Amino acid sequence: MTNLIKDASEQVRELVMKALGDCVAEEIFPAEAIPAFNVEIPADPKNGDMSTNVAMVCARTFRSAPRKIAEAICEKIYLDGSYFSKCEVAGAGFINFFFSAQWFSQVVMSVISDGEHYGDTDYGKGKKALVEFVSANPTGPMHIGNARGGAIGDCLAAVMDKAGFEVAREFYVNDAGNQIEKFKTSLEVRYLQLFNPEIEMPEDAYLGEDIINHAKNFAEINGDKYVEADSEERRQALCDFALPINIQTLEDDLGKYRITYDKWFRESTLHNDGSVQDIIEKLKASGYTYDLEGALWFKSSELGDEKDRVLVRANGIPTYFVPDIAYHYNKLVTRGYDVAIDVLGADHHGYIPRMKAALTALGVDANKLDIVIMQMVNLVRNGEKYKLSKRSGKAITLSTLLDEIPIDAARFFFNLREPDSHFDFDLDLAVSQTSQNPVYYVQYAHARICSVLRKLKDEGVEIAEPKAENLGTLTAPEEAEIIKYMATLPNVINESAKNYDPARITRYAIDLATMYHKFYTNCRIMGEEEAVMQGRISLSIAVKQVIKNILDMLKITCPESM
Repeated sequence: MTNLIKDASEQVRELVMKALGDCVAEEIFPAEAIPAFNVEIPADPKNGDMSTNVAMVCARTFRSAPRKIAEAICEKIYLDGSYFSKCEVAGAGFINFFFSAQWFSQVVMSVISDGEHYGDTDYGKGKKALVEFVSANPTGPMHIGNARGGAIGDCLAAVMDKAGFEVAREFYVNDAGNQIEKFKTSLEVRYLQLFNPEIEMPEDAYLGEDIINHAKNFAEINGDKYVEADSEERRQALCDFALPINIQTLEDDLGKYRITYDKWFRESTLHNDGSVQDIIEKLKASGYTYDLEGALWFKSSELGDEKDRVLVRANGIPTYFVPDIAYHYNKLVTRGYDVAIDVLGADHHGYIPRMKAALTALGVDANKLDIVIMQMVNLVRNGEKYKLSKRSGKAITLSTLLDEIPIDAARFFFNLREPDSHFDFDLDLAVSQTSQNPVYYVQYAHARICSVLRKLKDEGVEIAEPKAENLGTLTAPEEAEIIKYMATLPNVINESAKNYDPARITRYAIDLATMYHKFYTNCRIMGEEEAVMQGRISLSIAVKQVIKNILDMLKITCPESM
């Protein structure tokens, strides 16, 4: 797994420590422990490709001025055989290192030789990670929030896979509890209204068109058979008819969105197999429960929550909290995942401390649960925002959205910002074929390179294997910028996985596309001297590979012509 930025950073440390050792041996510095120091990429390329503050942090230890320390270190640094051509002291005592032509060449050759695996890392060290996302209630169609959650969750899972985790995707089907009872009520009333329009719909019922359609379709099959039936029998029959349809629709819509889950986990299984009751007993045994006014309470306030929570109501029915605890216990203990990641909506902030408290009470490491909070999305067209309301049935559904805009745009746009940031989704921009459309802009960079390579072939140019002597000609600022940026991809993958933020990947792709478009404008390929031409061809092939790797990872098409 190639990571030449990491390798170079480690080499700087080795070079500096050896130089310090030589300085101590010659009694230039006292034999003291070296404080921790940083090695980083300077914001301004004029300050080198790698820079260290070792002289600053050693000033007190060596009782000397940082610049004097830096100059002494630089005198003892031997760069022969390293990734660097020179080092120099700057400012108050920074030591700046400059990459050699060999390093630049190696980056390009590594990208091409690693191919589709370039960017792969071992950050996750094979840990089992379960990413649960969307998990929309199966009582109606998915809305725009689910669309964002789907893109974030699926792309996050892909990033973590590339970062060396063993990743599984999961949809948690809430097919039990209060929302299902409300679903049954809504279906029942709509069914009965077909035979008696005077029957009123409860205020808190689901009002969507899908409920009406389910009732009509049920009636077409069963007629008035259930009008005089026992209410519970009628409700269950309607639910048994409509719920599987809804779940299949969820699966179909998400499949259209290029999301495939490893498992659809049903909440009802936790009730049916005794897991819910088992969790209640385990919490009782933990000593973190008490009885109050007939209800069973969890002492979550003692474990970081803002207040205690009801586990079992006075009527003996568990709250929704209990099956959720059972579900997370199933993830982390029963199935043994090393980390469980939930992608949840903005209204779930309070959910985090109570769930972590429950896991702690059960003796489970709560740090194994990570929750990504996702903020709301506004759909914008012509500067106007759509008003979204699931209950009124007027929400823009996932299916409707994907009928209006390309899937590529949806997956890319929803990952343009960090999950916890609000986002205005510009529908007009999403369908535009201009450089202002970020996904089109990135795809066009890939297509442009393909076009260049086709033209070269048509002109009879033989594309050579990447060679150091050709790559050594890539000295233009635009070329160096691209190469250094490609070298950072493994670190970007790691940071994206560490912070659960796929937006870092989309931003990277946009930046790389920008760099290539600038290179294309300023650095001619055809007609240049052979070594330069072949070097630039190899560079273009490397950029093409990196863009393809990113778009493939995000399940976004990678066109060869546009």
